[in-house]
Amino acid sequence: MPIKWRLAVLMADREVDYKQLAEMTQMHHVTVSKHKNMRVMPERLERATLEKYCKALNCQPGELMVYIPDSKSDDQI
Repeated sequence: MPIKWRLAVLMADREVDYKQLAEMTQMHHVTVSKHKNMRVMPERLERATLEKYCKALNCQPGELMVYIPDSKSDDQI
């Protein structure tokens, strides 16, 4: 799990639920709910989606993602 997805954490910090975030971003509530429940960064995350989350949550992209080094991949480098 090299890149941890922190959307749920930021939503909790800002006391925003997935329906409110969907309204703020003009995204479908099912999409926001799926992204919220992910623990790793979505495989295909468009820049526009990331920008919407950052604007709505007043955050930087790096606040939504955290790199977690994997000891297995360190051995291969």
